[in-house]
Amino acid sequence: MPIIPTEKIWIDGDLVAWEEATVHVLTHSLHYGSGVFEGIRAYPTSSGVAVFRLTDHIDRLFSSAKVFMIDIPFTPAELVEATKELVRVNRLDDGCYIRPIVFLGYGEMGLNPLPCPVSVAVAAWPWGTYLGDEGVRKGIRLKISSWQRHDPNAVPTAAKGTGMYVNSSLAKVEALKAGYDEAVLLAPDGSVSECTGENIFVVKRGSLVVPPSSESGALEGITQRSVERIAADMGIDVAHEAIIRTDLYTADEAFLTGTAAEVVPIREVDDRVVGEGRPGPITTQIQQTYFAAVRGELDQYKDWLDHV
Repeated sequence: MPIIPTEKIWIDGDLVAWEEATVHVLTHSLHYGSGVFEGIRAYPTSSGVAVFRLTDHIDRLFSSAKVFMIDIPFTPAELVEATKELVRVNRLDDGCYIRPIVFLGYGEMGLNPLPCPVSVAVAAWPWGTYLGDEGVRKGIRLKISSWQRHDPNAVPTAAKGTGMYVNSSLAKVEALKAGYDEAVLLAPDGSVSECTGENIFVVKRGSLVVPPSSESGALEGITQRSVERIAADMGIDVAHEAIIRTDLYTADEAFLTGTAAEVVPIREVDDRVVGEGRPGPITTQIQQTYFAAVRGELDQYKDWLDHV
C-alpha cells in the first residue's frame, strides 16, 4: 500500500520534516539488515485518537534489540512519549499506522555491528486495511509457500528483525504472483508457522488453536495475545499446539491476526474452501469485538489504549 507523507518524523530525539528524514547510503543496516522494528496502529475513539497497546509494542522493540545486542539510546518511556507527540504533531486524529525502527547507522562497515552508532526513528501516516476491505469482510485466499520459515537456531525468530523479513517478502511475492492474497510459511519440521506478517488461528469444534510461536518459528503477536484474551472472555478455549497444513484445509474456520492486517478471515487455503467459504460465527464475533476494543467502545479493554 502506498505511503501518504505526513509533516514530521521523529529521529533521535528531534522532529524533522518528512522529506529530510534520510540516511547515508553506507548506513550499516542498509547493507546487513541489522535492525529491529515495530508496527503499531492508532485508532479514533470517542475520547480522541488512541494508540493500541503502545507500551507492549515498545517493550517488544526493546526485547528484539536485546536479542540483537543493540543498545537503544532511549528509555521505553521516552519512545512512548515520542510516539504520542508524533501523532499529535501530525494531527492524525482519524488514526494511523506507526513504524518505530532501530537501526545501525553510518560510520562502520563489516559484519561486526558492535561499534556502529545506533539510531532510532518513529514515523506515522494514514494507512488503510492492509489486506483490503473486502478481505476483512469476506475472507482471503492463502497459499502454502515453497519458502520455509526460519529455523529459530538460524536467526532469532522471537525478535522482529529487519533483515529477517526478506523471507516474508519472498513468500508474499510468490503468493501474489500465483493469484493469492497471502502466504503461509511452514516451520522446518513441516508444521504451520505463520503468514508473512500475521499469526494464524484455526477453529475446530468451537475451540481455537494457534501454533506455539517458540517452536514454530513464528513471532509472538501482540494482536494474537489480544485475540486470545477476547476469546477467553467469551468462554472460548485457546490451545497452543502444532498444526499441519491439512489442519487448515479441514478447519471449521480460520483467521489471521496482525497489527497491520488486524483480524482477517481465511476462506481458502491452496484452493480448498475453509469451512463454509465465508467468515464463520466465532471469527465474526472475535473480529467485531476486536474492532470495538481498539476504538475504545468496550470498557474491559480500555487499558489497551494510550490516548495521545
